[in-house]
Amino acid sequence: MNGGEPRRAWFCVRSQPRHEQIAAGHLGKMAGVEVFNPRVRFTRTGRAGRAVVTESMFPNYLFARFDWQDSLIRVHYAPGVSGVVHFGSKWPTVPDSVIAGLRAVLGQSGIQELSGELLAGELVELAGGPFAGLEVVVKQVMPGRQRVLVLMDFLGRQTTVEVAAARVIRHGARR
Repeated sequence: MNGGEPRRAWFCVRSQPRHEQIAAGHLGKMAGVEVFNPRVRFTRTGRAGRAVVTESMFPNYLFARFDWQDSLIRVHYAPGVSGVVHFGSKWPTVPDSVIAGLRAVLGQSGIQELSGELLAGELVELAGGPFAGLEVVVKQVMPGRQRVLVLMDFLGRQTTVEVAAARVIRHGARR
């Protein structure tokens, strides 16, 4: 930041791996520091079945508004924080309009609910069993039976197979 800029501004803060909530909690308790940690909630399918999870929208990052001159060191060394994003001697700020836009989309909770519904035609991956890791296309969803029909290429032919919905992983649902 330069001398003519406002003293309080939004900065991008890097958390320690998977410690966004811890960093947000500690920063939120600091006087003069405002925290915004946008998150997403979705259903993830893994080996143990389906579970609703809430994760940071920007893994390992959150936003904090503070007076750069007075609070940089406190924020930088807060528990759960890896550092404040900077490029050499430049400490870029995040425009208020960007934070306001994210808050407008996410609402009061700061959490975006993502649909866990599988859709016909969706490309997914099978979890567990002899076909683990195989990419298939959802042909039909049978929610009452918690099953899906998938279309797979097997031995050079397209074959329809019925599998448990819990054995299907959406692309992007894994880290």
